[in-house]
Amino acid sequence: MTQLHLAVALDGTGWHPASWREPGARPAEILTARYWADLVTGAERGLLDFVTFEDTLGLQTSAFHLPDDRTDHVRGRLDAVLLTAALAPLTSHIGLVPTTNVTHTEPFHVAIGIASLDHASRGRAGWRPQITSRAADAAHFGRRTTPQLTPEDVLDPELVAARLRELFGEAGEVVEAVRRLWDSWEDDAEIRDVATGRFIDRDKVHHIDFEGRHFSVRGPSITPRPPQGQPVVAVLAHASTPYELAAAAADVVFVTPQSRADVVTRLAEFGRARQRSGRPAGDLVRAFADLVVLLDAEPGRAAERKRRLDELDGSEFASDAAVFTGTPGELADLLLEWQAAGLDGFRLRPGTLPHDLAAITGGLVPELQRRKAFRTAYGADTLRGLLGLPRPANRHARAPGPA
Repeated sequence: MTQLHLAVALDGTGWHPASWREPGARPAEILTARYWADLVTGAERGLLDFVTFEDTLGLQTSAFHLPDDRTDHVRGRLDAVLLTAALAPLTSHIGLVPTTNVTHTEPFHVAIGIASLDHASRGRAGWRPQITSRAADAAHFGRRTTPQLTPEDVLDPELVAARLRELFGEAGEVVEAVRRLWDSWEDDAEIRDVATGRFIDRDKVHHIDFEGRHFSVRGPSITPRPPQGQPVVAVLAHASTPYELAAAAADVVFVTPQSRADVVTRLAEFGRARQRSGRPAGDLVRAFADLVVLLDAEPGRAAERKRRLDELDGSEFASDAAVFTGTPGELADLLLEWQAAGLDGFRLRPGTLPHDLAAITGGLVPELQRRKAFRTAYGADTLRGLLGLPRPANRHARAPGPA
């Protein structure tokens, strides 16, 4: 049996909007490094591949396309890249994947931030580029406007993708520019030879001279090439346009199926996007499914917990991803059933923290190990190694001559 890859998506006190009101929640600590360190080191003890961190350019909202004035939900967060940099020396194997907005953030700044994280973590960095879905976020910068989604748009992922297609095209250029900046230093550009006084080989530090439709970047980066060469790029995709971005630019794609049959449908659509992208067939892309999970050992307790949280919030919780309530064994059954449809792994979104993360690492992981479907020890020191992705050659490196 091919073993699963498992990741968790961390956000606030959990993905259920009433999670901060749970008895075991720690809402007073979500702006402290200790809170996040406890979560991430717990995930590492569970041998998970990586953790992702959400980020936005405006306060969290109930409707993802509009700001609101609600005071009964978690609001406020730490910068994801800075947070992961703080967590890097506290961990040794698990991957760290922050989200950054690429609509209002300069590619150069993204490139050096993620490269610095890869150096700080010794090769465990990833990056999730994200476009803005809220026109109001543009007012924080005052440089441009972005499309305002309507209530009708948000009922259909394809309508959302169509309205934001230009921003997805720009995101593709951002990823390409960032990748070129990561390659702007060759692996052996740093000499550091005290005797000769040469710190770098200037012939191995390159301008990238990127010219796109939306911006240009001269380069080179100020940060030497990351340990992984190229940190892992992960894209969340719900519809045809983001599938195109993931197909052309990502190492990992997160899809949001609602059933096993939907897994087949979405992977087929992504496969068609891969063919249209012209990307070499040999480039590996790992496909993960997102699931919101509420887990308890006793049958029925997780569903009851969700009902209680829904009552506190005043509405039934739903998400872009499927919401699972059940036992770790029942979740293991579902994961293996969906894996058989072609998935490489899953990114689980804990409904409440720390409860559901502890249930993943202390309940689900041992159950998958019992079925020989998940690792019993880390087998690599880099995120690319954990995911079975090769380290890319530098685009500027000269091929070795004949022996």
